[in-house]
Amino acid sequence: MEDMLQRFLRYTRINTRSDDSYHTVPSTPVQKDFIIMLKDELIELGLENVHITDGWFVTATLPANTDKKVPNVGFIAHVDTANFNSINICPKVIYNYDGKDIVLDEKENIVMETKYFPNLQNYISKTLITTNGHTLLGADDKAGIVEIIDAIIYLQNHPEIPHGEVRIAFGPDEEIGRGADNFDVKDFNCAYAYTLDGGPLGELEYESFNAACIEYTITGVSVHPGTAKDQMINSILLGSQLVSMFPWDQVPERTEKYQGFYLIEDFQGSIGETKIKCIIRDHDREKFNERKEFAIKVAEEFNKRHNNILSYKIYDQYYNMGDLIKKDMRSVNIALKAMEQCNVKADVKPIRGGTDGSKITYMGVMCPNIFVGGENFHGQYEFSCLEDMIKARDVIVNIIKISCEDN
Repeated sequence: MEDMLQRFLRYTRINTRSDDSYHTVPSTPVQKDFIIMLKDELIELGLENVHITDGWFVTATLPANTDKKVPNVGFIAHVDTANFNSINICPKVIYNYDGKDIVLDEKENIVMETKYFPNLQNYISKTLITTNGHTLLGADDKAGIVEIIDAIIYLQNHPEIPHGEVRIAFGPDEEIGRGADNFDVKDFNCAYAYTLDGGPLGELEYESFNAACIEYTITGVSVHPGTAKDQMINSILLGSQLVSMFPWDQVPERTEKYQGFYLIEDFQGSIGETKIKCIIRDHDREKFNERKEFAIKVAEEFNKRHNNILSYKIYDQYYNMGDLIKKDMRSVNIALKAMEQCNVKADVKPIRGGTDGSKITYMGVMCPNIFVGGENFHGQYEFSCLEDMIKARDVIVNIIKISCEDN
């Protein structure tokens, strides 16, 4: 546990935030630095075929130790962190958590209160790693990286456990939805794989949203307000009208489970021009297409009212991996069996989002998502549980064992 903890603390202190305003691969140079560091560490562990692909995934192989013909299995995690402060991350370790409010910064009275985070009661007597209240932690997804590496080390230290070839990959820009676009499935060479990118203990996800984005641009007319009568076209005000045309109850904060939504994700404007970004999500492909059609009709109706001053572009981002995985449930069934052997109660539910696995599945490798043992990702109240991270490591090991035993 201590080795895993120290590796995790070391990784989380490194800023690897991605940035969707840049279109390089990776989007930020700090991710490159971290990927190169991981490459060196994987070589030091004695793994084979360690290299960085053109898409900036560092991949490596733990060779099979059996002559039995078994499928290659893969494990994937992402190096980048979300759009929240990630400079000067100072993780705090709480041993034997007592179930009370957690003071993250006493001086500035930043407290993770149990009344707002009742799930903290699930972690009494366990070891928690939190932030200092000013940054995210980066457990999403450095916990996944650490758990995969620790599983590899465990197998190296227990050569009596027969296993086939194990492939691992750590890549960039998952948080901005672009990393998996450059994933080389042929190079990875796996029968099936798993992303380690879930949340609390037991989480297992093989259904994701279908996802699209529509970007609207409203062109206004900016003139001096003193002479604006019948001349000014204030694109900011018109943008608010556009937003009001979307259903108020079909938003993330009012939906759950399999319910889809629209999210006005970005709104930037001046009198002369306003840009609005709306993301579209639904698990059901037919409803997803209907939502896209609605977003286009909003634009058309708006232009009828306002003399064609709006332009838009709409594009798909990823699709529901469950539509394909349901046709080949082998990867899910193995994960369920592995969790059962670890005395972990599986919590199977749809992802209200996507993972790299969403795209990788459509590239031909079924790729469900497994828990990493953390909560409250993407913000200052993010935390991980060390004991649950160990459980994730054990699930990985058991998946590898079962993949060998059942073939």
